[in-house]
Amino acid sequence: MVGARQPEAAGEACQALTDSGRHPAYRISKTALNDLTRLLAAEPAGAGVLVNAADPGWTRSGTGGPAAPREPEEGADTPVWPATLPEGDGTTGGLFADRRQLPR
Repeated sequence: MVGARQPEAAGEACQALTDSGRHPAYRISKTALNDLTRLLAAEPAGAGVLVNAADPGWTRSGTGGPAAPREPEEGADTPVWPATLPEGDGTTGGLFADRRQLPR
């Protein structure tokens, strides 16, 4: 597990820079994390190592705050899920949210 993906980032730096200027540093960091996930996934090709990123969604936490709609257990569901995919699934370099792989 490398990290989280915010749906607003959509994997594009230009999107991160143009979304009304809201939280640009955070958004750019998530875009960079998405790219890092893809780069790391390509490194161990054929070694049986899978690298994926997961978005826990807006979750109640020190960062998400008390208004977030998801309990921490719900936020943990998707990040844990790719780590438990059956052997041989082969999904690597993916970005997941709500147990679904997001388009690249």
